[in-house]
Amino acid sequence: MTAMTASRVVTRLAGVSGALAVAAGAYGAHGFRRSDRDDYLKELFETANKYHMYHSLAMLGAAHCRKPALAGTLLLAGMGCFCGSLYHQAITGDPGLRKVAPIGGTLLIVGWAAMAL
Repeated sequence: MTAMTASRVVTRLAGVSGALAVAAGAYGAHGFRRSDRDDYLKELFETANKYHMYHSLAMLGAAHCRKPALAGTLLLAGMGCFCGSLYHQAITGDPGLRKVAPIGGTLLIVGWAAMAL
């Protein structure tokens, strides 16, 4: 994949991810208010949503670094693992994916570092 093509793909993925982060935030703001969800689950959801949005914005920057495909892939995978596992537990109450969160966090860190390459 050429740098220009990778840049466009990462930019588009950032836009979709940002839109999903806003939609998830709206769900969190309205969906949990009408339920008897545990405060911990709501906190998990808010953490997932915050990191989802921050890293969607980071992907916009990744689109313009020297290695957009590498940085974008790492950030996207990190968001999927970290935010996805937190969203899953917050919505279902099932902690079965919680061990995936640290892997996602590591991918996010490496994704940020990849932007410096």
